[in-house]
Amino acid sequence: MTAARADAFDRRLLAPMVLGSILNPVNSTLIAVALVPIGAALGAPAAQTAWLVSGLYLATAVGQPVTGRLVDLWGPRPLYLVGTTLVGLGGLLGALAPDIGTLVAARVVIGLGTCAGYPAAMALVRRESERTGRDSPETVLTVLSVATQTIAVVGPTLGGLLVGVAGWRATFAVNLPLAVLALAVGWWRLPRAAGERSGERVVSLVDPAGIALFTGTLVTLLLVLERPTLWPLGIGTVAAAAGLVWWERRATHPFLDVRVFAGNRPLLLTFVRALLGATVSYAILYGWTQWLEQGRGLSASGAGLVLLPIFLAGIGVAALTGRRREIRGKLLVGATGQVVVAVLLLVLGPTSPIWLIVLVALVAGVPQGLNNLAIQNAVYRQADPERTASSAGLMRTFFYLGAIAAGTTGGFAFGAGGATTAGLHVLAVVMLVAAGLFLLVTVLDRSLTRLEVPAPGLPSRG
Repeated sequence: MTAARADAFDRRLLAPMVLGSILNPVNSTLIAVALVPIGAALGAPAAQTAWLVSGLYLATAVGQPVTGRLVDLWGPRPLYLVGTTLVGLGGLLGALAPDIGTLVAARVVIGLGTCAGYPAAMALVRRESERTGRDSPETVLTVLSVATQTIAVVGPTLGGLLVGVAGWRATFAVNLPLAVLALAVGWWRLPRAAGERSGERVVSLVDPAGIALFTGTLVTLLLVLERPTLWPLGIGTVAAAAGLVWWERRATHPFLDVRVFAGNRPLLLTFVRALLGATVSYAILYGWTQWLEQGRGLSASGAGLVLLPIFLAGIGVAALTGRRREIRGKLLVGATGQVVVAVLLLVLGPTSPIWLIVLVALVAGVPQGLNNLAIQNAVYRQADPERTASSAGLMRTFFYLGAIAAGTTGGFAFGAGGATTAGLHVLAVVMLVAAGLFLLVTVLDRSLTRLEVPAPGLPSRG
């Protein structure tokens, strides 16, 4: 590090940060337009192909906070390298999978592999802030947000092109070059930071009982959300959650310091916004996409292309507003945008013109760009600095809870009849409720205004 760059963010870190962070959203969304072709090719009904989505979310919802905690303790580099290797192995397994069961296993491996990228990136941002003595550059957080949230939107378009050109297996095979590239850049660029804890020291700080109770709580909860008929598992959720709180209040090195979280109301409200916002955005991603194919009659490639305006609008508003530190204003506009999108979906029908569908996509891009950026920045500023990575992982967990809630709602709304217009309107009503709650929570949360003032002694740098 030269003296001239001693007080500036190390831009060499951007490539591994972005590559690691996009592995999860790209795998979350590529599959959206491949579910129907996969079901046809492997003779799997919709109830089975749905596990291709749920399997990845179950793995990542549990894995991100756990991996994030290990990043906090061990440093970003080792977890990043292991994670990207798993992504490549999962992609290879999926590309060669002979049946739906193997394909679901591949998605779980991919999901576990993608857990390290985003928490590692947020930890690197925190480290650079501490190293330079400056508040985190808004530009860097914007680049990270734009990369993750726009790849989530462009994913269906890319997936549609891959399916159209090379078949559904290409949506798994694409992980091989992505993982190799991320692994090479991470090996080359990520620092072997001095003073990081040794493996033995990390083991002594890990809380296996807390991780096990957290996993039990989350897995049973997610299974109930995904399959409401499994409601008796809710008893296990309550028991595991109670055990988690009891244990973590007494643990010497808790996995989740519940006392800190209980006292950090602003961070908890941000997690709630993450859940509500994801419920709306993933209902659009999966539910609306299915309707475009089945209810409106577009091809997989056509449905993917129609979603491009979401990407364009999202990256545009994020780029225009990213350098501004304000968080509350972004959330208010984003929440209002989600309300408008839900209302617009209520007027769509099987003969709706393409221009109206494109308009819906453009409007949907505004909250897509604003909410993810604002929520990410809020978590960074509200979290305990020593738990930046694990807090970022928890934020992603709440996103996945919203994604699974959206998927469950879509399954109920569409049912055995497929993605009909009537089902789309039911989904839109649920989206309207979630968007309204998001707006209400934001309006009432005055703590957001305090995030717009730089931390003492750390001058802001855009």
